Amino acid sequence: MNTHGEIEFLGTGTSTGIPVIGCDCEVCRSCDSKDKRLRTSAIVRIAGKSILIDCGPDFREQMLRATSSVLDMVLLTHSHYDHVGGIDDLRPYCYPDHFPVFAQCNVLEDLRERVPYCFTENPYPGVPQFKLNVADADHSIDFEGLHIEVLPIWHYKLLINGFRIGEHLAYITDAKAIDDAVVKILKGVDLLVINSLRKAPHMSHMSLEETLDAIKRISPKNAYLIHMSHDMGRHEDVSKELPDGVHFAYDGMIVRF
Repeated sequence: MNTHGEIEFLGTGTSTGIPVIGCDCEVCRSCDSKDKRLRTSAIVRIAGKSILIDCGPDFREQMLRATSSVLDMVLLTHSHYDHVGGIDDLRPYCYPDHFPVFAQCNVLEDLRERVPYCFTENPYPGVPQFKLNVADADHSIDFEGLHIEVLPIWHYKLLINGFRIGEHLAYITDAKAIDDAVVKILKGVDLLVINSLRKAPHMSHMSLEETLDAIKRISPKNAYLIHMSHDMGRHEDVSKELPDGVHFAYDGMIVRF
């Protein structure tokens, strides 16, 4: 099989993770490792680069069990805690050079407030050091020869970033709505990673029905669902309900494209 790169799913759960603290539902009690979901994050390895997408509170645990700990940059979709809560744990990657972070202006400002000790004039020795890069929606990133399109995605009323990385992979999380202009950019992409919270409707995340509709509009060769809550159901059961070409991603899964 001729491949261009791979994505390793570090986490595929929503903000609570699975199991949820104190919950006794069948998903949270499941013995299937595919039902154990850390907060959503992934590494894309392409063109000799390793790109982290989001850095949530489970980042340290995720990287200790990843197949490779190499990282060259991080793309942040938005500043909600489950997507940036592990930013301090990037410190091993911040020396000798500052680690590149790409995000919207408002997300970069949030980081300055979240970890202010990283951005003082005379930082304490050993704190993480970042090179902040503006990556607003409808713009592109060119990182050492790798082209990344930044896509405007609606997380309820919040405009966040999705990404098309190279020609073959698109990554969208926390979407509630995807504009037709974005669908046009993604039409027919080889691999689409996209969020699907649960089967019932939700105010700020797509339900399974809404996600499957978005997949039909985009028509990727293959789609992988992420950012699931325990309300979605067990991996084994839901996987059997999905149409051809749509897959229920799980933590540790690697897909080559």
